[in-house]
Amino acid sequence: MANQTTAPATGLREAKKQETRQLISDHATRLFIAQGFEQTTIAEIAAAARVAKKTVTNYFARKEDLALDHQEQFAASLARTVAARRPGESALAALRRAFDDAVAAQDPVAGFSGQDFARMIADSPTLSTCLRGLHDQREHRLAHALAEATGAQPDDITVQTAAGLLAAVHRVLFRRIQELTLAGHPNDRIARAVAAEATRAFDLLEPALCDYATA
Repeated sequence: MANQTTAPATGLREAKKQETRQLISDHATRLFIAQGFEQTTIAEIAAAARVAKKTVTNYFARKEDLALDHQEQFAASLARTVAARRPGESALAALRRAFDDAVAAQDPVAGFSGQDFARMIADSPTLSTCLRGLHDQREHRLAHALAEATGAQPDDITVQTAAGLLAAVHRVLFRRIQELTLAGHPNDRIARAVAAEATRAFDLLEPALCDYATA
């Protein structure tokens, strides 16, 4: 009987924590967009969310975490795609397919963040630096996934080169989506343009990587 009552109570606590986290994140994003990331303080965010300043820092270790709340998903995305590739599918083919799906879905992790959010990042040296670091992390994790897929070491030059090339295409396409977003183009138009450009970009890698890390 105790176990039956404990489980719902635990579930309610977790749901409440997630609600609080989302509330803080939403208020932080609103303030960052309205007055700039660097100009906004943790105290202002806490006041807007009606929580203690310590509550904010308990949920978000760094101020950047309040603005970029999909960091883990972003950093792991390419590696997870390679790990989950289909039988007979190369790493390049899997990544192309996943990127096409992300563009069709206008996924924020692929760069479809909206103009206000994209401007917030572009105007903030701190967030721009953080985003570059996330791209680097994503490449690093991709190298480990490719090493595992090919039975090589992560520092093998072929693994490092392949990871660098594949990550570079994603970095360029992410930046392209952001540029078009900042220019005021609607997501549907951006998706059509980037889908065509992605085909050309990935085609450049086909001669070298079409059979690499095939499942």
